[in-house]
Amino acid sequence: MTLTHRPTPFGRALCAMITPFTTSGALDLDGAQRLADRLVAEGCDGLVLSGTTGESPTTTDEEKAELIRAVRAAVGERAVIVAGVGTADTRHTVELALAAEKAGADGLLAVTPYYSRPPQDAVEAHFRELADASGLPVALYDIPGRTGTRIEPETMIRLAGHPRIVAVKDCAYDLLGTQKVLAETELAYYTGCDEYVLALYAIGGSGYVSTVANAAPRHFRAVIDAFDAGDTAEAARLQRRTIPLTESMMSSGLPGTVTAKALLGRLGLPAGPVRAPLRPAGHEMTDGLLAAYEELVSAR
Repeated sequence: MTLTHRPTPFGRALCAMITPFTTSGALDLDGAQRLADRLVAEGCDGLVLSGTTGESPTTTDEEKAELIRAVRAAVGERAVIVAGVGTADTRHTVELALAAEKAGADGLLAVTPYYSRPPQDAVEAHFRELADASGLPVALYDIPGRTGTRIEPETMIRLAGHPRIVAVKDCAYDLLGTQKVLAETELAYYTGCDEYVLALYAIGGSGYVSTVANAAPRHFRAVIDAFDAGDTAEAARLQRRTIPLTESMMSSGLPGTVTAKALLGRLGLPAGPVRAPLRPAGHEMTDGLLAAYEELVSAR
């Protein structure tokens, strides 16, 4: 039995890629290319660049564009590139969207404007202005724990009528609200919470945008591949197998950017330091991350 899902504008398995830096803190374009190539080779349909995991608050506009160009050169047409363009300023968000389109991105990802906590009519107007500004498809990023503002289900349903608003990265932890939008729209829903990969996929989601996949792309891809093949019991087993690493990386009290870079560095993969105000993970934390990773890759 093969189970079907709604169209997926960006593929099913996406990685929220870290932005590698050199030891001096400069953008490491060679490292970004090598990491992107590995992620695609190990099962990622798409790469989200300059999201939260990619340290977008502390990279410049030019660095964001350079990163897109470098990764596009590395992966060609083998993977979709989605550019994070969300800011607290609608005008700046539009500028980043136009620059991303020019640099070669295939799509855009944008959070609600943070800190100012705009009401829902202003949130809707912000996203409409973004979607009107370029020819790229847009994914809305609903993560109120970071932005302070939900994209309410009713707002999401209205925005789904825009021809270029096609997807949602869902970190709202509101499964009821998610199902309401799924029932009323054709939006492609991607979970941004690694522990919900199978849960959202099983109710009609389109896939995931994973931070943990920076280190273990094949293991998350295996979950949805098993589900697509109709082996739901195996999909559940494979999802449970990822939980120790997900917990270590995402529930340690440190941002996923910090833990992902710590683990990638220990594995000898491109990462480099984080930029202030973030601080690197300590040795004990990194040892724990490595142990959880080795447990995952050695499991059957």
